[in-house]
Amino acid sequence: MTPMRFPSRREALYRASCGFGYLALAGLSAQDGLAAGRSPNPLAPRPSHFPARAKRVIFLFMQGGPSHHETFDYKPELIRLDGKPAGGIYPGGRSKEKLLGPRFDFAPRGISGLMISDLYPHLAQHADDLCVLNGMHTDNPAHAQATIMLHTGSINFVRPSMGAWITYGLGTLSENLPGFVTINPATNVGGAQNYGAAFLPATYQGARARAGRDSIRDIRNPEMARGDQRRQLDLVQSLNRSLLERVEGNPELEGVIESYELAFRMQFAAPEVMDISREPAPVRRLYGLDRKVTEGFGTQCLMARRLAEAGVRFIQVTHRGWDQHNNLTNRLAENCAQTDQPIAALLSDLKERGLLDDTLVLWGGEFGRSPDGQGPDGRRHNNRGYSMWMAGGGVRGGVRYGATDPLGAVAVEDKMHTHDLHATILHLLGIDHTKLTYRYAGRDFRLTDVYGDVARGVLG
Repeated sequence: MTPMRFPSRREALYRASCGFGYLALAGLSAQDGLAAGRSPNPLAPRPSHFPARAKRVIFLFMQGGPSHHETFDYKPELIRLDGKPAGGIYPGGRSKEKLLGPRFDFAPRGISGLMISDLYPHLAQHADDLCVLNGMHTDNPAHAQATIMLHTGSINFVRPSMGAWITYGLGTLSENLPGFVTINPATNVGGAQNYGAAFLPATYQGARARAGRDSIRDIRNPEMARGDQRRQLDLVQSLNRSLLERVEGNPELEGVIESYELAFRMQFAAPEVMDISREPAPVRRLYGLDRKVTEGFGTQCLMARRLAEAGVRFIQVTHRGWDQHNNLTNRLAENCAQTDQPIAALLSDLKERGLLDDTLVLWGGEFGRSPDGQGPDGRRHNNRGYSMWMAGGGVRGGVRYGATDPLGAVAVEDKMHTHDLHATILHLLGIDHTKLTYRYAGRDFRLTDVYGDVARGVLG
């Protein structure tokens, strides 16, 4: 048996200094992206491929698969056939189940007359800003797979998330905040893949944040002043510079380096941005923070606006609990009551501040629900036809793009796959999705894989 060999003191110091040197290598980059003796900041803003309609994205993720039949896809035929046997009426209809008409009424909204359910009275006031995507479809009807597909464009192996790709392509608009923030992410399906960077440098992964007061807890180091922290990092950096010059470039290492540097800067910038108590009372009421039913999601939406205003490139907020296999009527009403006022407030607030024109707001879940019931008051998963919507950021308002069949089962007109959605989002940001690539394992990867068409009909 070979005896265990402990490293010498010289070897231990060499290895430790290398590790601490990595921590401090990058330093604070200058405005022009370079500082003397330091690496360029990978989060510095980069030019788009062509003029962009949007500068940033706010993704409102409704985890669980919201029913389009009760929200944004009005189907008179489904109302007419309510209670009829589903078998043989539409592909995939189960003989033991009956068609389930929408549980809530629809009405034309705004000047455009866009049909929106009574579940969204506040959001309906923004009908003329919405571009409803009624022809959505995706590959898989399982929550985990569909969620990962929506966030990364693939379920084959771990890929970078949409927010990571966008931050990699464009950088961030803020020196002191990450390019991608995810608020209260859904970790039960997809986990960290939903906001991870995978093989991209770690700099581009999403930073997790909690909504409310806990979001700024313990972010600062109470034992060391800012100047002392900076001097400590700079000292370690100077000690290791000669060693680091001999280390070959490593994208993963560079990502870790920048992550630590960004964390240093965030200590002092993030608390101000995320402290919603700084908002005046009328704004807090606008988002519903004075009501228990809307306080939670309203806090997330208000944080999203503050982050967008501060220069964060991609912000995601998550609302769970849309998987209604039973008790759909009551549970869906609760979901919409919790999200309606906050979403409407977000759109109003962005518009009032002149941010909606260059902020793309995206709403939706991983798939929709079936036209036939599951029991007396529930719906099954449906990945073949469902709805999402966009607003702001260069999209047409007050329009419906795409359509499902008369029962809302299958996308049949201007069909929009997840790859097409991603291609369209990137296009609005000024990115050619076929050119946003990263070489890994001998292949150029991209968010849209080898697919994706820009939905030109949604462009304003």
